[in-house]
Amino acid sequence: MLRRPLGPFDVAAIGLGCMNLSHAYGVPVEKQAAIRLLNEALDLGYDHLDTAALYGFGANEALIGEAVSHRRSEYKLASKCGMRKGPDGKREINGRPEVIKDTCEDALRALKTDVIDLYYLHRRDFSVPIEESVGALAELVGEGKIRSIGLSEISAETLRKAHAVHPVTAVQTEYSPWTREAEIAVLSACAEMGIAFVAFSPVARGFLTDCPPDPAALPDRDIRRGMPRFQADHYPANLTLLDGYQALAKEAGYSAAQLSLAWVLAKGDHIHAIPGTTNLEHLKENLEAATLSLDPELVARVDALVNNQTVSGLRYAPTTMGEIDTEVFA
Repeated sequence: MLRRPLGPFDVAAIGLGCMNLSHAYGVPVEKQAAIRLLNEALDLGYDHLDTAALYGFGANEALIGEAVSHRRSEYKLASKCGMRKGPDGKREINGRPEVIKDTCEDALRALKTDVIDLYYLHRRDFSVPIEESVGALAELVGEGKIRSIGLSEISAETLRKAHAVHPVTAVQTEYSPWTREAEIAVLSACAEMGIAFVAFSPVARGFLTDCPPDPAALPDRDIRRGMPRFQADHYPANLTLLDGYQALAKEAGYSAAQLSLAWVLAKGDHIHAIPGTTNLEHLKENLEAATLSLDPELVARVDALVNNQTVSGLRYAPTTMGEIDTEVFA
């Protein structure tokens, strides 16, 4: 099993993104099934769990607290602040220091823990200087409530400003063969500064798998319905890439998801991946990707087939793209 540093921690290179147990991809799974999956993940060797205040507006943190807080010594726990349920009941981006601290207190209670190992600013709040938001996180480190600081969906320029206030342990951003913006600057900046890079959606939100989603069959609340790449203007073009990609995986003896995960890990020794799943077989399959070593020629063939030039559509709708402080391709 490939293991890598996550700041001061040593964890399996494949962690578990817990979001879809409570949030984003249609109707959440039944609670007992989610509890079973989280415990099975620890039994298999997952030791890096990732959640956020946003996911189910606290429900995901509460689920983890109920399901595995009694096994707290077996995993490193990552959560996020800066996106939460606002006073109007809707999602808000808020990086004010007092909100960050209140969100952390709520998270500690929900997660049934005394300390969070890695606490991310989920999104940059453009109305608050990044130095103030990171300063609040630094105070939480000093108070012993969090052990390290992370940033999510952040540019290399902002990362450098934040890192000057307090060392940043990890940057979390979407990364897979079909989402390459991190390659513009953030991946190299993290490597330069000794910061871990944590790839979310490393199997392209289910697209780079053996059973990609049918956009027409997605539940009404599934966030992919609002993503251009899954819409009628772009999805047919993206499907033309899939046969070739799945053939590469079959040739190598991997599942399509494993190929994408192994490709992510092959892009740098500082990179982790946190796929999510509600399926126990996929849970095992994903972790096995941390045992694979891709031939450089196979990496190059994936690069040539699925990349920012061949994939059709933005990864988010324009309004959401405007909320994100990351570099974008011209």
